[in-house]
Amino acid sequence: MAKDTKTAEYPVIWLQGAGCTGCSVSILNSVSPSISNVLIDEVVPGKHVSMRFHATIMAGSGEVALKVLPDTKKELTGKYILIVEGAIPTADNGVYCELGDKTLLEVFKDMAKDALAVIAIGQCAAFGGIPAAEPNPTGCKGVMHVLKHNNIKVPVINVPGCPVHPDWFVGTVASIMLGGLDIEVDDLARPKLFYGGLIHENCPRRPDFDKGKFAEKIGDEGCLYELGCKGPYTSADCPERQFNSGINWCIKNGSPCHGCVEPEFPDKFSPLYKKIKVKE
Repeated sequence: MAKDTKTAEYPVIWLQGAGCTGCSVSILNSVSPSISNVLIDEVVPGKHVSMRFHATIMAGSGEVALKVLPDTKKELTGKYILIVEGAIPTADNGVYCELGDKTLLEVFKDMAKDALAVIAIGQCAAFGGIPAAEPNPTGCKGVMHVLKHNNIKVPVINVPGCPVHPDWFVGTVASIMLGGLDIEVDDLARPKLFYGGLIHENCPRRPDFDKGKFAEKIGDEGCLYELGCKGPYTSADCPERQFNSGINWCIKNGSPCHGCVEPEFPDKFSPLYKKIKVKE
């Protein structure tokens, strides 16, 4: 008797809110696997990501494209993954970001209620990010905040970063495909696979910190802590993974870590080039 070799589909709806689309750009530049592999091939053997809606890369537009949202909600209730990139404006009933004739806030709440899970991609979606920085006139909030405020109970995974590393996104999706939603996350709902250790622990300039050798200005040798490095407070695997196809990352490029995966970014980590004063 022949085995059933039918590929399992994972329908994805990708909504974009207040942000710069930088996370989409970063993910579209994924190298291994390439974005074409992610969207066309099986990310995990026998399992395939079916991207049904993404305003930036989809060919359709207008009513034809927008119809995908209610159709997916009706046909695949409880089976689709809702991905959000960018913060969600909530002030004045969300009028500062619209999708067709509805606000993003309306669409997000409607789609989230019947999703299998929600993945917040990037700092803005996870914690509000730059759009939610003071004075935040549009009332931008992160995904979890909006869900909690509206009493919508759905599993949420945060994959922050400004921008997110392609591996963090692809790896999270692959983990869900392999083991379901029961992946190990920290107390901020971030996958421990990528956010499990402090940057400071694996920083190549850590020996300088231990010796008390600190840079006095950008370009100097030595630990960048006195110049505002947030590595001691930031959980991510940037030192090992690096960006730009594994070529470079902030500290290797001579810049302090800005803590862009933490909920305190940017307000509580500003000014970016000044050391945090720890309150006793």
